[in-house]
Amino acid sequence: MSSLSEGAAIAAPAGARRSHWSPPRPSLRFVPVWRRNFLVWRKYLTERVLSNIVEPLITLVAFGYGLGSLLPQIDGVPYLQFLASGSICMSVMYSAKFESLWGAFGRLDTQKTWAGIMNTPTSIDDILAGELAWAATKAAFTGAAILAVIWALDIVRAPLSLLAIPVAFLVALVFSAMALIVTSVAKGYDTLSNYFVVVVTPMVFVSGVFFPLSQLPDWLRAIAHWLPLTAAVEIMRPLVLGRAPEHVAPNCALLAAYLAVCYYIALGLTRRRLLT
Repeated sequence: MSSLSEGAAIAAPAGARRSHWSPPRPSLRFVPVWRRNFLVWRKYLTERVLSNIVEPLITLVAFGYGLGSLLPQIDGVPYLQFLASGSICMSVMYSAKFESLWGAFGRLDTQKTWAGIMNTPTSIDDILAGELAWAATKAAFTGAAILAVIWALDIVRAPLSLLAIPVAFLVALVFSAMALIVTSVAKGYDTLSNYFVVVVTPMVFVSGVFFPLSQLPDWLRAIAHWLPLTAAVEIMRPLVLGRAPEHVAPNCALLAAYLAVCYYIALGLTRRRLLT
């Protein structure tokens, strides 16, 4: 029997008394899961920090300075500032999704880390809560790094922009929960890549990161308003630009709904995968 099967067998008696779709019951045992992932990440801190900064920096230079010099102001601000404020959301989303797709799938399937954890009193609920918390922590760090670059380049230096960091944590929780659904049913890394190409990439281009939603056709704009990345951009962009965001309550409610529903689905599918 593989280590994954052994872990599932040990956890099955407790889980068998409940449906795979019973309400989440995480405990403080999620903290060691978070800490384990943090300690592994810390070994490669320099490489990870560098990768978090270089890609957004290239985007800012190529599109912000290059394309921005050819464009008029967008929504009353220079295109460089418009793009920089949206790129934080994009980077936070990418960081959370990469960690909860490739990172989590490696721990689930390739490395069998989750199976090892299940040989302790830690439940699947705790594992997923720890994965969510870790992905959000890492993505918030990415958001802070991008914000530091924006300040260093003197693109925007609004004190209110510091509030973008806690917002990034919430946004990352949402995208991590979405990614964990895919991880829970993925049969291989190709599934993760297909999800990224089919779902994540198109969402970036219709959520207001690179251009205003007003430029979209009416039917596509109606869809875009219900996307989590759109809600994230509408909250975070004004903060980075030093303004109070509008429609905070509806956008936060939308993000909270995505988080609750996606986490519940991911948990149920993960229980089914590991306990049956």
